[in-house]
Amino acid sequence: MASSAPTDTSTATALRRQKQLLGHLQSEAKALQPVRPKTHITRIAVYGAGIMGSGIAHVAAAAGYTVVLWDMKQSDLHRGIQGIRRSLDRLEKKNRTLSGSSSSSADATMSRITTTTDKLGAARSADLVIEAIVEDLSTKQSLFAALDTVAPAHCIFATNTSSLLVRDISAHVSASRRQRTVALHFFNPVPLMRLVEIACPAADNNNSDSQKQEEGAELVTLLRAWVYDIGKVPVVCKDTPGFIVNRLLVPFNSEARMLVERGDASLEDVDTAMKLGAGHPMGPFELMDLTGIDVGHHIARAWYESEGSGLMGDPRFKPSPLVERMLADGHLGRKTGRGYYNYDQNQ
Repeated sequence: MASSAPTDTSTATALRRQKQLLGHLQSEAKALQPVRPKTHITRIAVYGAGIMGSGIAHVAAAAGYTVVLWDMKQSDLHRGIQGIRRSLDRLEKKNRTLSGSSSSSADATMSRITTTTDKLGAARSADLVIEAIVEDLSTKQSLFAALDTVAPAHCIFATNTSSLLVRDISAHVSASRRQRTVALHFFNPVPLMRLVEIACPAADNNNSDSQKQEEGAELVTLLRAWVYDIGKVPVVCKDTPGFIVNRLLVPFNSEARMLVERGDASLEDVDTAMKLGAGHPMGPFELMDLTGIDVGHHIARAWYESEGSGLMGDPRFKPSPLVERMLADGHLGRKTGRGYYNYDQNQ
């Protein structure tokens, strides 16, 4: 049973483990220093100017990369650029810069970002394409198929998917491009969250072509170095639904929701229990409100309905009538002012 408060011994152990982890990350980053990502990647095309896409553009530009940010509408691009500017201004007011930032100047970062509504044009000279568009398989497939016809042969295609398989997203690109298609899964808010998950099907040990597997491993090494270069920490896993974080987090959140739906406990008590009993910084319902109730719902539903996920029909991921009502009412969490909790100060 988890204790209600950590003892001096458990705190010291946790601090030792944290120090060991920090030492491991520093050693890994040092070992990757001979890999110079900027000799392979200088121009990045980011597709989608929403919260994730604009955040990725922000951190890449702050690290010295040239970024083209694409979206369908000029109004969405304007909104994304304004969000980047506000984030940079907040950091400057606090006399902070992002880890990996090549300059403390917000103007310098902004000068490296251009915007466009020309979908194909954005990819023509890109070394790395990162898509952060709607979490829909056919939409992502169509985007990559179109970009494959114009992007340079060496260009790496990366998806920021949180639930879909890379091999499915790359199903309609050429075989050579499929070899260079990966997942680079960032977390929200991108400027502050340090983790990036990398999944590269070509590097998986079930690849029967040893030469392609070796090329995939080299690609992963380059991308790990690039992730460190933009001030983030990479973790690598196979091309599996949810990668690491969401594969653990979505079932955890589902169990919490089912506890409340059965009437076993209130959502407030579940959140309190996980914060005080398990040492979590926030409870599952607070976390779902922060990340977006719609995001978790779409991930769980995709797994529940997809044969390729290996999770089809799993009752933990069955769509919840309660959540579907919340979505229909527009209650998506903090971003709409109301989710499991009410964030509207006027009510």
